[in-house]
Amino acid sequence: MKTLRLILGDQLNHNHSWFKEVDANVTYTMMELGQELTYTTHHIQKVVAYFLSMRCFLDDKRKEGHHFDYFELDQENNSQDLCLNLKQLIDEGGFQKFEYQLPDEYRLDQQLTGLCKALNIGSEAFDSEHFLASREEVSEHFKGKKTLVMESFYRMMRKKHEILMDGKNPVGGKWNYDSENRKKLPKNTFVPSPYLFENESKEIVSLLEKQKIKTIGQIGDHLLWPINRAQSTELFEAFLKTFFPNFGEFQDALSENDWSLFHSRISFALNTKLLSPKEIIDKTEAFYFQHEDEIPLSSVEGFIRQILGWREFMRGVYWKQMPEYANLNYFDHQRKLPDWFWTGETKMKCMSHTIKQSLNYAYAHHIQRLMITGNFALMAGINPDEVDHWYLGIYIDAIEWVEITNTRGMSQYADGGIVATKPYVASANYIHKMGHYCGNCSYNKLEKTGKNACPFNSLYWNFIDSNRSKLQNNPRMGMMYKVWDKNSTSTKNQILEQADTYLKQIEEL
Repeated sequence: MKTLRLILGDQLNHNHSWFKEVDANVTYTMMELGQELTYTTHHIQKVVAYFLSMRCFLDDKRKEGHHFDYFELDQENNSQDLCLNLKQLIDEGGFQKFEYQLPDEYRLDQQLTGLCKALNIGSEAFDSEHFLASREEVSEHFKGKKTLVMESFYRMMRKKHEILMDGKNPVGGKWNYDSENRKKLPKNTFVPSPYLFENESKEIVSLLEKQKIKTIGQIGDHLLWPINRAQSTELFEAFLKTFFPNFGEFQDALSENDWSLFHSRISFALNTKLLSPKEIIDKTEAFYFQHEDEIPLSSVEGFIRQILGWREFMRGVYWKQMPEYANLNYFDHQRKLPDWFWTGETKMKCMSHTIKQSLNYAYAHHIQRLMITGNFALMAGINPDEVDHWYLGIYIDAIEWVEITNTRGMSQYADGGIVATKPYVASANYIHKMGHYCGNCSYNKLEKTGKNACPFNSLYWNFIDSNRSKLQNNPRMGMMYKVWDKNSTSTKNQILEQADTYLKQIEEL
């Protein structure tokens, strides 16, 4: 039966069962689409990385003998719409069946479901054969329960897949070593240079300019990110050999000198499926047992928890809660995102550095995202729609299924506690505790009021005070209200007035 199979840009799984045999009756299609470049404004490195990765995948599979029909962005018959292109292929190619792998994004899932209903040929959806948990596994695990607790899901996954297990017990006797993964990077600590690539980017950049595609961020003549399976594997192996021993202790550390610290930076390769979570976990576990004297258990457990626990959990939450999740706004925040989020031109050192790093590298690690930019946006009352679009566009690894649950859920608490047990807000004290930004800042980390007072301080207490009705009964927030209420009315008013001044002058901060 003559069959057309669709491969999306984040479905670059070389080991998918589709490719076990070359079938002359099967044509694969991949597309560079305007619709994927305009639903938000993407970082230039993100777009280049996707296009180069797709083209590498295409070349590899053609060399294996598979037949592909590939739509380049400026191709004359490219309508820039997924369904229109597919209908064109089906009508002109005489295909008798259409097959696709289940998308990871709700909008694409709906788009393809609608297309299949309208086709006059048979169609079938297949698993992407990437994740360890199904779309429904989070829902099934928490069936009948009021709250979704990642730790419960994570432990179930450890047992089910026999990962870091000693019989029925966790290796080392503890399930979670998060408390050991929160150290500040000591000054003068040697951090190896990040493992980078030099992938030619000028052709794609020129293509985007000719097609007048709006992007954000910077790129040079070369892309530093991996664009194929070989490079992705190389990057991960470099992480294990060079960065892994220090990853656990300093994974939350903030530094203005080392943009990637000891992080693996494999999230783009994972999210495009050039690497699989199972192979990463297996290699990590094997490497640990070969080097137990050199690798702390906290490093291996913390790293595996991010992939086996958090990543799989967030995907399950996404499919459980969409499409309603995309509109949740628990605090009814409506403020516009400050313009300096697109330039980094702010006097707040932590914000300036994190934003400029993001614009330069399309990357920031999880604490920069959660406790710097996300923390500020939450305390400043930024509309979560605007926050979503910024995170979705600026980071190379951002795809809605993983971005929106982390942003609207974990970071902005816009879901009212579906993902997080409390809002992740913090004053300058936390930022100073975890890094060195405060020492080089125009603002004083110790002051709550006055023209040099760190905005994070008054905004923190303003957030606490403004949302008392929604948060004071949260068992993890009660202590903060006790601390706040110990202040005199005069002191409270001064802090709240300072916050109000900063919010009115937010573009000048």
